[in-house]
Amino acid sequence: MTTERTVATLLADYLRQAGVTHVFGYPGESVVDFMEAARGEGPAMVAAVREASAAFMAEGAAMCTGRIGVCLSTLGPGSTALLNGVTSANLDRVPLLAISGQVDSAREQYWTHQVVDQGQLFAPVTKLATRLEPASADTVIRKALRTATAERPGAVHMTVATDTFGMSVADGGGGKVPPLAPTTATLDFYGDESPLRAARRPVLLAGAGAVRCGASAALATLAEQAGMPVVVGAMAKGVLSEDHPYFAGVLDMAGHQVIWDLLERADLIVTAGFDAVELITPWRITTPVLHVDTTPNTDQVYPARTEITGNVTAALWWLAANGGYEPRWSLDEVAAHRAALRAAWQAGYVSGRLNPSDVVTTVRAVAPAGTVVTADVGSHKLIAGQAWTSLAPRETLITNGLSAMGFGLPAAIAAALSLPGVPAVSMIGDGGFAMTATELSVAARYALPLVVVVFADGSLNRIELRQQQLGYPLTATSVDPTDIPALAESLGCDGVRVESVAGLEKALSSAFAARTRPLVIEARIDPSQYSAQF
Repeated sequence: MTTERTVATLLADYLRQAGVTHVFGYPGESVVDFMEAARGEGPAMVAAVREASAAFMAEGAAMCTGRIGVCLSTLGPGSTALLNGVTSANLDRVPLLAISGQVDSAREQYWTHQVVDQGQLFAPVTKLATRLEPASADTVIRKALRTATAERPGAVHMTVATDTFGMSVADGGGGKVPPLAPTTATLDFYGDESPLRAARRPVLLAGAGAVRCGASAALATLAEQAGMPVVVGAMAKGVLSEDHPYFAGVLDMAGHQVIWDLLERADLIVTAGFDAVELITPWRITTPVLHVDTTPNTDQVYPARTEITGNVTAALWWLAANGGYEPRWSLDEVAAHRAALRAAWQAGYVSGRLNPSDVVTTVRAVAPAGTVVTADVGSHKLIAGQAWTSLAPRETLITNGLSAMGFGLPAAIAAALSLPGVPAVSMIGDGGFAMTATELSVAARYALPLVVVVFADGSLNRIELRQQQLGYPLTATSVDPTDIPALAESLGCDGVRVESVAGLEKALSSAFAARTRPLVIEARIDPSQYSAQF
């Protein structure tokens, strides 16, 4: 039997089926019909302070849950404001659906007020830029969801005219969400199927594709059977618990040269779901590579004479079952490597001062098991990416594709909303904090027990270091002084300033107890450690 419903109710129903619990956005006249359709049964509408932050919230929600993230904007300036976050999700390989309203269809072809060609705007930075029309709504929504989640996942943008949301659409027998997770398809082999059997010093390099495929158990088993150290990309932190004896560190974070030296000394690198977008340093080593991923090695950032294409988990289990391995690296060798890595990321430590690494390790020591942490972009990200101990996938949210400042706080808010009861921490520089500080009001509105740690050194440190390397005077890199605790209080949060490890420990002593207000900690750091690192 054919039933009648509106485009807005059809879209809301599909999002609920896809497991979407929140849509992050900013209200506008062109999207009120959709907001009303979702108001009763969901997904819940979360109004951000700016659409730019809403897109990062949607990315953060997708990162921590593994489900598609959704953001919503009105037409014109609403849609253009989404661009940074949508691009970030696309480059981070995070499934995201961005929905933007548009002027009514009768005027769209000639009207100029707040009208931009959203298809042309989003096509270069998404997997698909499409349009929702009543006659094809069912198919287009399914196509958008499947495209966003298909390997490699990314962002899809959908334009909907103001009058379209309220139009009736016939449900002609579709209405069911398509598969939205990596499949266990047959593995395809290119080249020699068994280079790992001949290797004597192999290293595993795991990336975000291993997280998406749920490859943790297979990765640990292969590492143990073959005696292989496991290096991970920053966006794959926790895919192998970082207290595992074969864990060997995070690529391109603090102490990065120790990691690259390990990869260069290896006689084979097995890239388990590793994506070139996870690199910061160019790939200059000549170690042979066995490429294992859901997609072929089309990037060619590194050459690979052998490829196994398919579900990463299935491929790793196949390698574990067909190896006949004897351990190549002893546990003592891997432990010595980790000790060297720790010494490297602690280089530049200033005794008696609050170092960036002090902040990370102190918060990590206090934060409960299962805490989700987000790292914004800046020098502190590289310290946090290495020094924060991640014990499970999707607990550490780091952007590395677009690497846009302004990600950390919105992503943490989304994580706290998406995972009720799970502790959440945001680590953010004072520059990134200045970009998104007003989003604290969203965290306060929902009484989120969020802990926000601001690394305050009054500068855009990464840019200052580059200016110094080139012998240039420091220009336009200072961050205007702000009373961060006072700002936090004005937005409905608790605020405190610390200048020592003892002060930070005191501030954290009740940070993870039952609270109904976010806590913002201004950590006045000595940035000297950054200079030694980078």
